[in-house]
Amino acid sequence: MTAEIIVQLIVSGLALGFIYALVSIEYTIIFNATGLLNFSHDKLIMLGAYVFAGQFVVRMGAAPAVAVIATVATMFLFGVLVATGIFNPLRNMASPVFAVIGTVILGRILTESARVIWGATPFTVPGFLKGIVKVGNIVIPKANIAIILVSAIIVTALQVFFKTTKMGKAMRCVQQNKTAATLMGINVTANINLTIALSAVICSAIGIMVIPLFTIDLTIANMIGLKGFAAGVIGGFGYLPGAIAGGIFIGILENLSTLVIPTLYKDCVAFVLLIVFLLVKPSGLLGHRR
Repeated sequence: MTAEIIVQLIVSGLALGFIYALVSIEYTIIFNATGLLNFSHDKLIMLGAYVFAGQFVVRMGAAPAVAVIATVATMFLFGVLVATGIFNPLRNMASPVFAVIGTVILGRILTESARVIWGATPFTVPGFLKGIVKVGNIVIPKANIAIILVSAIIVTALQVFFKTTKMGKAMRCVQQNKTAATLMGINVTANINLTIALSAVICSAIGIMVIPLFTIDLTIANMIGLKGFAAGVIGGFGYLPGAIAGGIFIGILENLSTLVIPTLYKDCVAFVLLIVFLLVKPSGLLGHRR
């Protein structure tokens, strides 16, 4: 065992950790804004990958940079439609079960729609974020570097947006107390629309970034979604910094676990940690700071 191998495992684990953190953030901002869990978020990630790769790059021949902008805009508008058609109408019903069922059904609709529009055959985007960077004896895939940089930018931008902008502060107010926010003149419905749209944009970014790591198919985000949920619980559910910490913690630990267990079983690490934290520290790593 060499130091180079450990460093490579940490870097790749950090990249996956940021992916899990972004999924957890998507969970968190929707839960804080509506009090509901979005059980279709993995399908939104899948949709983002298909819209970028299947529609704009493969079918329309757009350059990756143009395709990224077009995908983000498309997913933002789709998020507004989801908020208008599902979250806002269902969040005030007698039971939150109605909204939960709504998100589950949305996930099925997205899966079957993608199957009809782009087909069920897996495909890739040749040359997209391919290649490696060598630092001494350490070999780092360019995809991992891109994921870390873009994810760090997204996380930083979200923190700045929520803490310094008028719109971000209004969204935080809605997350804290919807009744008080309404009395202060904040349009709660519009803020929830924006929150869901922002969530869809995050999902599209995740979908684009994981394309070099996985084959694009209808199940591309299934495991990512589950681990993102685990990251939220482990970090401290409902707390944004906790979501980030939980994601990075899982990503690095599951990669380092391959030093002592077969790679085949590394996916179990996140779920074993989830059970341990639920039993021992259900508030999560940073949950006590909420």
